[in-house]
Amino acid sequence: MKVRLGDYIQEYSVRNRNCEDIPVYSVTNTQGFCRDYFDKEVASKDKSTYKIVPKGCFAYNPSRINVGSVDWQRNEEKVIVSPLYNVFAVSEKLERQYLYYYLKSDITLQYIKTVATGSVRDNLKLSMLYEYKINLPDINMQKAIANKLDMIQNIMCQKKHKLVLLNDLIKARFIEMFGNISRDCYLKIADVCSIITDGTHQPPKFVQEGIPFIFVSNLANDEITYRTEKFITQENYDELIKRTPIEIGDVLLTTVGSYGHSAVVKTDKPFLFQRHIAYLKPKRELINSDYLRGALLAADAQQQIEEKVKGIAQKTLNLSEIKKIIIPLPPLQKQDEFAFFVAQVDKSKAAVQKSLDEMQLLFNSLMQEYFG
Repeated sequence: MKVRLGDYIQEYSVRNRNCEDIPVYSVTNTQGFCRDYFDKEVASKDKSTYKIVPKGCFAYNPSRINVGSVDWQRNEEKVIVSPLYNVFAVSEKLERQYLYYYLKSDITLQYIKTVATGSVRDNLKLSMLYEYKINLPDINMQKAIANKLDMIQNIMCQKKHKLVLLNDLIKARFIEMFGNISRDCYLKIADVCSIITDGTHQPPKFVQEGIPFIFVSNLANDEITYRTEKFITQENYDELIKRTPIEIGDVLLTTVGSYGHSAVVKTDKPFLFQRHIAYLKPKRELINSDYLRGALLAADAQQQIEEKVKGIAQKTLNLSEIKKIIIPLPPLQKQDEFAFFVAQVDKSKAAVQKSLDEMQLLFNSLMQEYFG
């Protein structure tokens, strides 16, 4: 049964007029309600205009809901969010978690793109959301659907956590093998790489299908993922690849936003990448690619990266600073020994990732079945 969403939700617009000491939250497309974004920014600001979100209410940024930045507040009795946010309460006839998944579905995002307005970003007014028609089975069916999606999400979270633990195992092995190397055996990145540059500065001509064009987000887990919505033509690729002659064994390093993530090119699959990713071509006679990646992800190099990033609004790791990063350089035999360990762990990671991808496909399929 299709119903008008506005008949089941109602705006909740209460300001923090008394400047109560209430936790400040934001809503992101990946974390939902979270504190990390605003804690530092609003520490000295007037919070009296911030909107209160009681437990159980939804909130979204009108210019970010088009990418799924919407959630219901389940963390504390009440929190406050930016005055820009829209906040609404939900009828008891509408299961919150069911609505949460509905608002994150492809069909809802498509609706938002169609009706939202705004000169810079799509801007979804609450009045527009009121007019959205949704499928509304009985409350027990809503709960069953939400529970099934929750179960799959929980399994995926467990698998993602396992991938994190496997990456931590590699980092621990690096410290075990190379943590006590004398500073006399350290070299600059510039000394162990024949090329240090960044991705294309020329705006690519994106097409529906073709050669993948990857972004910083494709290296978020210190591995290269080629799943992307952006592609370029073979002709465009042949023109732009001259700047970065990618080969198996080359290393990529993110430099803007989520900086400091590193990955090794493991396949000859053609791809291109944005300028916010640095391209390092190791001197194979000096350094093993997997060892270089491990060194860049080690605590010592990450601390150097933190010290070298510049900028306030958008922190950036410049190529000139990457060249100055120093790392230990043990004999190649020891590097190869570490690389062999990484290869064994990578097999476990591949199995977990394959299972995770299968669960993601199942989740997407169910989202389409329930809300498509």
